This record gives sequence, structure tokens and C-alpha cells, in this order.
Amino acid sequence: MSEPKTVVVLGGGVGGVVTARELRKRLPRKHRVVLIDREREHLFAPSLLWLMVGLRRAEAIKRPLSGLERKGIEVRLGDVEKIDAETRRVTVAGEAIQADYLVVSLGAELAPETIPGLQEAGHNFYTLPGAERLRDALSLLEHGRIVILTAAPAYKCPAAPYEAALLIDHFLRERGRRDAVTIEVYAAEPGPMGVAGPDVSAAVKQMLAAKGIPYHAEHQVKAVDSAAKRLEFANGVSADFDLLAYVPPHRAPRVVRESGLASESGWISVDRHTLETRFPGVYAIGDVVSIPLKLGKPLPKAGVFAHGQAVVVARNIASVIAGRAGGERFNGHGECFIEIGGGKAGFGAGDFYAEPKPTIRLRPPGWRWHLGKVLFEKSWLYTKL
Repeated sequence: MSEPKTVVVLGGGVGGVVTARELRKRLPRKHRVVLIDREREHLFAPSLLWLMVGLRRAEAIKRPLSGLERKGIEVRLGDVEKIDAETRRVTVAGEAIQADYLVVSLGAELAPETIPGLQEAGHNFYTLPGAERLRDALSLLEHGRIVILTAAPAYKCPAAPYEAALLIDHFLRERGRRDAVTIEVYAAEPGPMGVAGPDVSAAVKQMLAAKGIPYHAEHQVKAVDSAAKRLEFANGVSADFDLLAYVPPHRAPRVVRESGLASESGWISVDRHTLETRFPGVYAIGDVVSIPLKLGKPLPKAGVFAHGQAVVVARNIASVIAGRAGGERFNGHGECFIEIGGGKAGFGAGDFYAEPKPTIRLRPPGWRWHLGKVLFEKSWLYTKL
């Protein structure tokens, strides 16, 4: 009979919650499963896009992490101050916690301050406060120019800025203001959702064009003049705005960067199938990892991948604790909804590990895909926490 083990999961987002739940389901109660996060509540981030246009309230898309305690998972609240990957010891709010197995699921840190003026000039709809401020600003805007900006070429939820533009378009049309407001997208990347392939990218651009939303590719913002309401790009172009909604630059959390876990990419490198790091007994999943693909780009950062990776890691750890070989492998399959407003959404799915390039199919927008996203949201909020 195996000795009692402690598995520590860092991060209470999608990957962390799924890891902890799957471990608890598969391990006898003598083994500890500890989930650590700085926030008391889990936020269902995909619904921030609906909140941004008044279709959700904040309290409806949050759940307390303490609900996991009823399932036999220990929840510790506090900042992760240090990770010693060699010994699998973490320091949380001044307390050292020793793990037999460590799963790092700390996500990506949003860093708008790295672009001069960005934070002061616009609304970061990847956060709850930012999405709420954007909602309030949209409700007051009668005319003018809205710019949706991606401030760096790589970011989590690759469809989100394009969904934001389309949802804002529908919000304004419903209120009879669309003719008085222009919406434009300025993107640091060469095309929308480029990892999914040229067909998907072209289809998303067509969705924008059909709503009269110009798309400006390869515009890397270098500074924002909040007083003049002007964007300055590295290619010499400038653009004025009345309302700016942006996706900020991302980076690995400081504690990860200082731990020795981060590679030259700035993110944690892992085995693409098992999510093991170079340190025995230490795994990393979700947005904090970088997994290179054959086409030269990394696997996108998205909740669907964090979910799949979490299941693989949890099952393999449970098998090893039980004295068996861990045979689960993450296969790179993923999917996402693309909300366009009016109760419709598109749906993309496929194999991102396929070579020489991912094989992704994008289904055209319809009510069934929107309903699918609504059902997924309700299932997550009411059954996972």
C-alpha cells in the first residue's frame, strides 16, 4: 500500500480546478489534494464578453473556490511567493508547503503597463473590472470611433478580440447607434486566429467585413496618447479613437519567471503529451506553458487546452501513486465558439498537433453553436465548483 502523498495544484482557473477534481475522484482520501489561488472566487472568463455588452452580471459568472472543499479538496488562499521546482516546495503567504507532485497552472499575467499609456487610455476586457468599465462606456457612447486592439501577437483566447468587435457591433445595432459609430480592429498579428490556418483566418475576416468592421493586420502598438486619444504603431501609422478596448500583452507570472521553470520563450516548456517539466514530479498546464507546433507557432492559449491537459496530468499522477504507469497523453485537439451577437455563434474544432499544420474546421454561425456555449457556461458554473 502506497504512503500518503500530497499533490499541490497552483492556480484556481480552468486547468487547476479540473486537475484537482480529477485527482480527488481518482485518489483515495488518505492522499491530499491541495489547490492554491490568490482569489476567493473562480471567474468564468469566457463570459466576460457577454458581460461587456450587458448580457451577464458579475455575480452570475463567479463561484467561490471554497465549494471544492466539499469534494475533499483543500483550498489555500494566498499569493504564491516562491516555487522551488527541484524540491517541489512552494511558499504561499509566508508558509512553505511540500508537495510530492506539483502542478503549475498559474496562467498568464496581463501586462498592459509594458505599453506606455495603454492602461490609462483604454479598457482591458480580459479582466472583470475592465469589462465592466467597457460596458459602462459603451452604454454612454452615442457616436464616434471604437478601436479593438491586440497589443501583442500572442494572447489567450485567440477568438476573443474578434468576438468583442462583433458583439459590440450587435450591441450598437440593437440601440440604433451603429450608423453613428465606427468599429475597427487593429491587430499585432498577421491575421485572426492564424494558428488555425488560412481558411479559418479568412472566414473570421469575412465575419468582420460583413458587419462593416475594417481589420488592420500587423499593427504593433508602441505607445498610446491618452489625452489625444491616439494610438502610435511601430510601422509609423497612427490611429485616433473615442473608445479603446484592448487585449494587453501577456507574460508568465513573476514567480514562474524567478523559479527557473521558464525557458528562453519566457514560458514553461513541457513534454507536449504528458505536460511534464524538466523537474521530476513537476507538471505545468494551460496558459503558463509554451508548446511549439510544426508550423513554427505555439499551441494557442485557451481554456479548452488547459482542460484537456489537466485531465491527462491528473490521471497520470493518480496512476503513478497507485503503482501503475501513467499512459494518458494529450493529443492537441481543441475547439472554440465564436460569438457574433444576435444569439448566433460559429464553432471551430480540430487537431492542433496535426502535421505539417493543424487541421481545423470552422462551422458557420448559427443559433445551435450559441446555445452550445450557453449550455457549457451553465454546466461549468453549476457542476464544477
